[in-house]
Amino acid sequence: MAIVPCRPRWKGTMTDRQRFNNQMHYKPIDRTFNMEFGYWQENFQQWSIFVENGIKTNEQADVFFNFDTIKAFGSQVWIHPAFKYRVVEETADTRIIQNGDGLLAEVPKDGHDTIPHFIKSAVTCPDDWKHIKAERFRLDDPARRVDIEAIKKAHPPGRDYPLGIYCGSMIGRVRDLLTFEGLAYACYDYPAMVEDIVETACQLVEHCLDQVLGHVDFDFASGWEDICFKNGPIVSVDFFKRVVLPRYKRISRRLHKAGIDLWYTDCDGDVRPILPYFLEGGINCLFPFEVNGCAHPGELLAEYGRDLRIMGGVDKIQLLAGPAAIKAYLETLAPLVERGGYIPFCDHRCPPDVSVENYLYYLDLKEKMFGMK
Repeated sequence: MAIVPCRPRWKGTMTDRQRFNNQMHYKPIDRTFNMEFGYWQENFQQWSIFVENGIKTNEQADVFFNFDTIKAFGSQVWIHPAFKYRVVEETADTRIIQNGDGLLAEVPKDGHDTIPHFIKSAVTCPDDWKHIKAERFRLDDPARRVDIEAIKKAHPPGRDYPLGIYCGSMIGRVRDLLTFEGLAYACYDYPAMVEDIVETACQLVEHCLDQVLGHVDFDFASGWEDICFKNGPIVSVDFFKRVVLPRYKRISRRLHKAGIDLWYTDCDGDVRPILPYFLEGGINCLFPFEVNGCAHPGELLAEYGRDLRIMGGVDKIQLLAGPAAIKAYLETLAPLVERGGYIPFCDHRCPPDVSVENYLYYLDLKEKMFGMK
């Protein structure tokens, strides 16, 4: 089905690629880069504007709202083959399933967005990891070979949008594999095993980068490290410095050699205790920057200056509160947009309890404040 945009594209004099790169490097722009992170699955069933127009995915929503284009390339840099999804047990309201990481998880039958209750990991000791590593983390797996020509065809050199390369996860996906509690215990019970999982994750990313870099002109790198909550990181800062940071540095050296100096990672919660080590390791942009779990983006940008960039940071709670609160909050972001190195959008996927009216007001106001004058 062809998606018909519900609103005109923001006016501009630059391509999306030029605009993104200039904004992230403190250079002049015609207007801010216009993007959003997306929506909860429930939005597509509950928001009338989505239901009535057949919008069912975040990708379709991006076209529907006529946002600027940003894309990323990713290859097999984690478990492969994944475990087969299967239902292990059912109750009246829940299912116990095995997911792609081999975890047993309790999930709601109605499919609403929530963090699953993880029951058991497939990796509980070094012997488990030894077997799974040999079966599902092989560097010589044919699925890890990258089709360079296919990337060039999909993203030609003359493209007008920014393109990123996915650099995986050095610890967030390890948490997914072991569970939160499993990782916490394993750091003390089996530290060598945990470090080997991190090292394996790093090697998989390096394997991808070594194939691709130099053949495709990327604008940024991306990653996923969902390892913080409102009280800070789920691993100790010492562990992060000793085990994770050196792997970031190895990846960063490859990126910089290829001319990629912008690397963002998706990490929720309070990142402040490990932010200096993100920066030391080469990750210099935070995404989507949750405000209530951390701080106002202006606080960190003032502290770290041009060494840090932020994408996101529009407090979703203010989107719930209505026009006056939305306007007041966006006004606090205006100096950040003007300074550069900051792109404003909702600080995670927009929840369904934000009304359609409030959301459209927010999009209109964002264009009025940060679009081309």
